[in-house]
Amino acid sequence: MPITLNENLPAYRILSKEGVMVMSPGRAATQDIRPLRIGLLNLMPKKIQTENQFARVIGATPLQIDFQLIRMSDHESRNTAADHMESFYRSFREVEATGEKFDGLVITGAPIEHLDFDQVTYWDELARVFEWTRTHVHSTFGVCWGGMAMAWHFHGLPKHILDRKAFGCFSHQNLDPASHYLRGFSDEVMVPVSRWTEVRQEDVDARPALTTLLSSPEVGPCLLADAERRGLYVFNHFEYDNTTLKDEYDRDIEAGKPVDVPLNYFPENDPSRLPPNRWRSHAHLLYGNWINEIYQTTVYDMSRIGEE
Repeated sequence: MPITLNENLPAYRILSKEGVMVMSPGRAATQDIRPLRIGLLNLMPKKIQTENQFARVIGATPLQIDFQLIRMSDHESRNTAADHMESFYRSFREVEATGEKFDGLVITGAPIEHLDFDQVTYWDELARVFEWTRTHVHSTFGVCWGGMAMAWHFHGLPKHILDRKAFGCFSHQNLDPASHYLRGFSDEVMVPVSRWTEVRQEDVDARPALTTLLSSPEVGPCLLADAERRGLYVFNHFEYDNTTLKDEYDRDIEAGKPVDVPLNYFPENDPSRLPPNRWRSHAHLLYGNWINEIYQTTVYDMSRIGEE
């Protein structure tokens, strides 16, 4: 089954070329199927790149997905054309006003790790988003800073500033092979990491509502499950393309910033060589398992989401 995307969205063309099944809203409306409604609250500066990455992994399941793009209401994107935002995004304020509900919501990261949560200009609205998910979203997936922000809001889980950026590809251990979210996962998983902050296992252990599913001895917890809220918090980047870390490295070098070569990423640690993708299969497994878990547990009548 396909993912439903506006046929003018760049991801529609890109994913079609990659062999991902995509469908226009008009075509989807002719099918007698109740698609899963998955929203993407995109907090990243490069909106189009992020759309493509998440549409790719979310659209690779056998289920039909109605993919909706959402932005913060009063935060203006400086890195994405205004006409793109106007054409393909709705503000959270608009979504909230309609009363519509979602089977799933992904909340992305944002390059604002150095700030305390309450110093973020749109924190009050984002906290309102988190509260809104209690009654309007069946399952929520927070990614990198978005996951840290959710875990802080719901559980007071602190983030800690690192002395050096965690940057590269790191091996993670599968701590709960029986988890529905880790079906098909190997015992060890390579995951791209790019962050200046971390959460610590001792802080997670002090919060019984949270379970660590994946963790690395080098960069700490990666994936937490919040069973009561049907929530997942991932602090690393399964969704990244082959060259995303390279692009970040090249950007920092060009800007004259002190930056280490991402670990375990370039062949023989040589930035002139193209890096291989060693995480793609687990990225599809993770998001496919999340989508399947939603499908198995959500209600057919979407008006009842939040009542389960």
